[in-house]
Amino acid sequence: MLNLFLLIPVFLFPVYAEPIPDYDKPYSPIFTDREVYSWTDKVKITILAPSWNSDKHLIDSIGDDQFNPIEISTGSHSLGPYRLTETGVNTGIFTGEITLTGFSHDANGDGKIDTIPRTFGNGPTSGFLEVDRDSGITISFEFADGVVLTESIRTTWNIGEVIFSEDNFLSNDSALIRVIDPDLNLNPEALDQIPINVFSDSDMAGIKVTAVETSERSGVFVATIILTQNNPSGGNRLLAMPGDEIFAKYNDHTLPKPYTTSDNLEITAFAKVGSSFPSLEKLTISPITFTDSSGKHQNSFQEHNQIQIIGSIKNEQIINQKFVFLIQVKDHAESVTSLSWMSGELSGNQILDVSQSWLPQNSGIFSIETFVWNSIEDQIALTPSKNTSIIIE
Repeated sequence: MLNLFLLIPVFLFPVYAEPIPDYDKPYSPIFTDREVYSWTDKVKITILAPSWNSDKHLIDSIGDDQFNPIEISTGSHSLGPYRLTETGVNTGIFTGEITLTGFSHDANGDGKIDTIPRTFGNGPTSGFLEVDRDSGITISFEFADGVVLTESIRTTWNIGEVIFSEDNFLSNDSALIRVIDPDLNLNPEALDQIPINVFSDSDMAGIKVTAVETSERSGVFVATIILTQNNPSGGNRLLAMPGDEIFAKYNDHTLPKPYTTSDNLEITAFAKVGSSFPSLEKLTISPITFTDSSGKHQNSFQEHNQIQIIGSIKNEQIINQKFVFLIQVKDHAESVTSLSWMSGELSGNQILDVSQSWLPQNSGIFSIETFVWNSIEDQIALTPSKNTSIIIE
């Protein structure tokens, strides 16, 4: 009997099946890149779902079918089923994003609506969702029949903030202004811009500058101005004299509760402006000279004869400068025998002769020290002190 064997080639193909989810210990945690969002922000979603990594050679997707849908919803609006895609082959990590579109509102007070509210899209990055200023958003994923996993986030408006980069500037400095207001990140895929009013004590009308967002979703806006004491304000240049305060402000029209949506708040910051001259270079003083009562210059005098101590002060700035000119006389033992001063104000580049009288009571060699301060109270030196000697016979 002849036995015939038929050889049939068998080709083995890999077969992948979705693991059966554990109903008692469902594992597909949902994450978002932030816990709180503003009304026109972008929400980035991540779901760890290794049970849905059905093909280790392909990039899988989840959420866009009726059996295991992902839904993203507020109390009034909803997206879903919404598809998330795997970050790479065989990762089991699925991501997507939606853009919040707010509601109809004038966000900068120019009388125009700045938002386009809309709800549509099926993922992974095409979704738009309308939200209120204070709203809850729920992301749900049906892990298996009857097992729904959820994650909740919230949206809110914020009170903005405006800040100068420094508390004090010199009169020829550049000043950086920063506005922090996430609610004005109206387009999370572009650099938004906002207007800021900037003014000084010397120019209350001031200028309007544009602050540009530092990145697409930062909600932080910056502008730079140049301070000047020689030119009128214009462009991004602001007239600000030493001693001025400078101010930056904008109106916040996106305020959280208990404010209403029609309320607005003026947000202001200020900084001080000092002179670009170092303190000891604001004024100069000439060496002092001595005259008798008739005005004749001398280097030695008799005791009990009145002496006039004479100096000259120049204001090196183009702005007015208050001053105190102080004369201190010491004897050979370093004891102060006379102290006198005069105060005044110099206009820009003004030269002023100053003098004080002194009646020496004893003979000897005396040291005459002169000081120029901004005031008796502050005693900030405006020029280096000078010292000279005189002989009293």
